[in-house]
Amino acid sequence: MSQYALLALDLLAIGVLAFGVYLPRHGRRDLVVAYLGVNIGVVAVSAALANSTVGAGVGLGLFGVLSIIRLRSTELSQHEVAYYFSALAIGLLGGLGATSVVLSSALMALVVGVMAVVDHPRMLRRYRQQTMVLDSAITDEVALVDHLDRLLGARVHTVITQRVDLVNDTTVVDVRYELTDRAPNVPGAGWTGRDDRVADNAILTRPAGR
Repeated sequence: MSQYALLALDLLAIGVLAFGVYLPRHGRRDLVVAYLGVNIGVVAVSAALANSTVGAGVGLGLFGVLSIIRLRSTELSQHEVAYYFSALAIGLLGGLGATSVVLSSALMALVVGVMAVVDHPRMLRRYRQQTMVLDSAITDEVALVDHLDRLLGARVHTVITQRVDLVNDTTVVDVRYELTDRAPNVPGAGWTGRDDRVADNAILTRPAGR
């Protein structure tokens, strides 16, 4: 009877995670299908392995390899990967039945609750990350951070320079920043800073106290 209770709890937990948390916030139907399919697949495989002579570790290791192949077949953002593994974890808790129903239900609720809280729009809502193409080749690290500060009207924490094109006069950067009350500057005619050297894939972190 406990196995059926765990399966019911699994369906409830993955339903809340997929339809109550993920879909209203991100709206990707294809990933809802993926999360539900992964969860039910894990429940089925883990429940079968738990009641067979085949080692559960071997079966789950094979399933993990298949999961990695699935993750590499399409590009997923970090929060989508977190939902993916949450669905996996809930399925394992519902299928293995190695713990009591009370403990398994508490762990499922913990997984869903943590995802609901940490992925809430108000959690760290001022922090952003984006890839930008600047209309100037900027190789001075300090000047680049200051330029992005003014351009975004934000406090730039980290800049990863992906490419500096001195021929076409462009810079491609990955910026991690925090929004402030300052208004961003409207892009003008270009950057007039000094170019000292070519930077490629450099990771720039704002010094303490700036």
